[in-house]
Order: sequence, then structure tokens, then C-alpha cells
Amino acid sequence: MYQSISEQSIYQFFGEDEPEMIKEMIEIILETNIKDLTELDKFYNLNDFPTIKKRCHKAKPSMSYIGAQKTRKLLEEMENNPNDFLVLNVNLQTQLSAIEKELNEFLESLN
Repeated sequence: MYQSISEQSIYQFFGEDEPEMIKEMIEIILETNIKDLTELDKFYNLNDFPTIKKRCHKAKPSMSYIGAQKTRKLLEEMENNPNDFLVLNVNLQTQLSAIEKELNEFLESLN
């Protein structure tokens, strides 16, 4: 059903019988990690690679929680290859858009 996230991973990490906690955790991921990652261009333009690296590192566990393993690997690559930022970030932003859409659909399905 989903291309970027995994329902099974979400339930595994947050508990299948805890829909309210799942909602809260997904909303936190959307409001913090996803938002932080969509702003990476701003830090690239300031040559602030430490902030880019920190945001990528901080978001990796959340990507695992929601089953977005491809994005997690991409964040790791971005952390370790600042010279490839522009190309990697285009891919990341595409993935984030899909993840955000799927997470919102998943939240709606919990209602």
C-alpha cells in the first residue's frame, strides 16, 4: 500500500494497540524531523554543514521507526558526503514529500 513507509514498522515501534500514541509520535516526526530536513537548503546556502550533519543524524532513528529505510540510508550518505549535498538533497526532498503524504494518509486511516 505504501511506497516509502511501512505500517508494520510503525506498529512494531509504537505498538499496534496504542493508536493515540502512534498519532502523537507520527505528528512529532512530521513537525520536527520532516520539517528540519526540508530546511536543509537554507543551511547549505550558509555553508553550515555541521547543522546539516546534525539534522540528518537526528532524523535517522525516526526514519527507521516509520520504515523509511531508503531515506535513512540517504541521510547517512548525506552525513558522510557533504560534497554531494546538492544531488543527494534533491533525492531527499522527493522522498520527504512522499513520506509526508503517506504519513498523513496513515494518520487518517487511524481515525
